[in-house]
Amino acid sequence: MIPTLTLKSIISDFRLRWEAAPDRRKPNNNTQYQMVDAILSAFSVFFMQSNSFLAHQRLMQSKKGRNNAASLFRIERIPSDPQIRNLLDPLAVQYFHADFWGIWDELNARQQLLKFRSALGGYLIAMDGVTSFSSEKISCPECLQRQDREGTEHFYHSAITPVLVKPGMKQVVPLAPEFIVPQDGHEKQDCERSAAKRWLAQHSGHLLDRDLIYLGDDLYANQPLCELITETYHQSFIFVCKPDSHTSLYEWLAWLEQNSAVSTLSQRRWNGKHGEILRYRFVNQVPLRNGSEALQVNWCELIITHETTGEILYQNAFITNLTITAENVAALVEAGRTRWKIENENNNTLKTKGYHLEHNFGHGKQHLANVLVILNLLAFLVHTVQDLTEPIYQTLRQALGARKNFFNDLRALTRYWFFDDWDALFRFMADGLEIPLSNL
Repeated sequence: MIPTLTLKSIISDFRLRWEAAPDRRKPNNNTQYQMVDAILSAFSVFFMQSNSFLAHQRLMQSKKGRNNAASLFRIERIPSDPQIRNLLDPLAVQYFHADFWGIWDELNARQQLLKFRSALGGYLIAMDGVTSFSSEKISCPECLQRQDREGTEHFYHSAITPVLVKPGMKQVVPLAPEFIVPQDGHEKQDCERSAAKRWLAQHSGHLLDRDLIYLGDDLYANQPLCELITETYHQSFIFVCKPDSHTSLYEWLAWLEQNSAVSTLSQRRWNGKHGEILRYRFVNQVPLRNGSEALQVNWCELIITHETTGEILYQNAFITNLTITAENVAALVEAGRTRWKIENENNNTLKTKGYHLEHNFGHGKQHLANVLVILNLLAFLVHTVQDLTEPIYQTLRQALGARKNFFNDLRALTRYWFFDDWDALFRFMADGLEIPLSNL
């Protein structure tokens, strides 16, 4: 367990664990660089959001006899980029799951997870798939394949990236991903639903000590997955439910509506510019699909209209295994809508805010592409933890405004100046910004 959540302690804990990383090299191979240094080197690139960070530190070492890769990331010897890729390629991504859950356990021990408790009483975990790489030429054994309309073959990598979310919270907490990869003994290509089931099987043990509510789009509103969550893991779900993919359910709803069996609730609110009318509809115990063995689910819908014009501003419907009442339908729909945070605060951030998730950082012969993705996600998690828990990091981020300003400064400072540790670096930045250290 990480004793504190400072960058120094987190990276020290990583180094301690990664020193035991399996090394697939033969004993007679040149082993001047250790696995732990290769992993930390890759992690440092993603943490600093800089492809050139290691090159700058090699140069600093040659000029000054010391470097920030060593002082900040505890890298004893910096491997070359090809050496890093060769060392990481055989390493299975599952090795890094413990790093995510180690941080989760520490957040829990410090009661930081309480910040994410929803109005429904449980914790919301949004699940969604994200593509990290696509190419028409480059492939590896873990690539998925698809053909476009012109018949061109595309190779790509994809994963589900669950995150802990809460309405109103700007941060999301990334959890260990599950990669969508060809499965041994299966001719059918892997898919997002199957990956979700594997994720639950692998990680549910870390989560059973609290009430969870899984969020997902219409793809997840599938009876086997809903039954798994309800009957095997005894947790809850709120999934988008569209008419086109659930025709039987909506036929039931039409009949119930004709018989005045669908409850309604209307609310008015001011959004700062104009009035809005929120109209909720809900009903409990409707079959998810045809057949006598259909799972009974509870359904609700929200339609938001412009109070003056009547224009529909938002419309969506959800299924859940939580009983819906007039007292909780608004909170339940708000929770269901929060799944979009995985698109905005997670996937969009990873693609457009410096993490460059869709960039080809390396494509090896075994696991390299996905190992680099999981280290990138781990860097995002550590950034999030600092933003949640460390006052000086929070203050610097706020003072510098946009995320890119903060990382631009980190890259510039560590290129030209040596810092003994993270505390020295952050205090240097605070002094330059004239932030009183007594307040931190």
